[in-house]
Amino acid sequence: MNVKQYLDSTYLKTASQAGLTEAENTLVVKKAIIEAIHEGFKLIMIRPEYVVLAKEMILKSNSTLLVGTVIDFPEGKSDLEIKIKEANKAIEDGADDLDFVCNYEAFKNGDLALVKQEILIGTQIGLANNKTVKWIIEVAALNETQIIQLSALIKNVVISNFKEEHYSSVFVKSSTGFYKTENDLPNGATIPTIIMMLENASPLSVKAAGGVRSYEDAIEMIRLGVKRIGTSAAKAIASGGNTPNQY
Repeated sequence: MNVKQYLDSTYLKTASQAGLTEAENTLVVKKAIIEAIHEGFKLIMIRPEYVVLAKEMILKSNSTLLVGTVIDFPEGKSDLEIKIKEANKAIEDGADDLDFVCNYEAFKNGDLALVKQEILIGTQIGLANNKTVKWIIEVAALNETQIIQLSALIKNVVISNFKEEHYSSVFVKSSTGFYKTENDLPNGATIPTIIMMLENASPLSVKAAGGVRSYEDAIEMIRLGVKRIGTSAAKAIASGGNTPNQY
């Protein structure tokens, strides 16, 4: 098993979040891209403003590394028009994967029509441009029933509106890695939450993001049926080590 081909190496901090200048943060992004190219990871997941840079570096390296970016990150509460604008810009810049943050607060408030519409439109935009689409549900903000229901909602919108050949290009993803929990509880993927997602999102794929901190964790997730793993410590995990990183 080549665990590297399951890993989406991730760096999503802004300069202010990282305590760096913009120039320093760009250097961190460049290092992450170079590492992902050299290590042979599946994808580099970065903020939208770095997609063009990543594509240029990958092209020069003759690498097959994919570029993913986030849409309406990290809260997912923006109007659909903003999600659409961000998605179209990411596509124009050359992103391969679009990781939308689902409006999970609207879902929790019972506005299912809004959530269904954004899932439909966002997925249409991605698939029409041959992109992989992932919907982040932010499991730490949901209870078990809500995780089950939102995973199933996304699945039902997709199977009701798209052909079976497209199912493999749509994921349900666990976490942004930026959600603040009380008492330092896990804010990313756990075995129970991933099992719930797998059972209720199928035939869509699942991406475990956050909480995967070792090679053994990654292998366990893959054996469960996860198709992608998002982590800011891809090299350490692939090398068989452990990482204290939450994401």
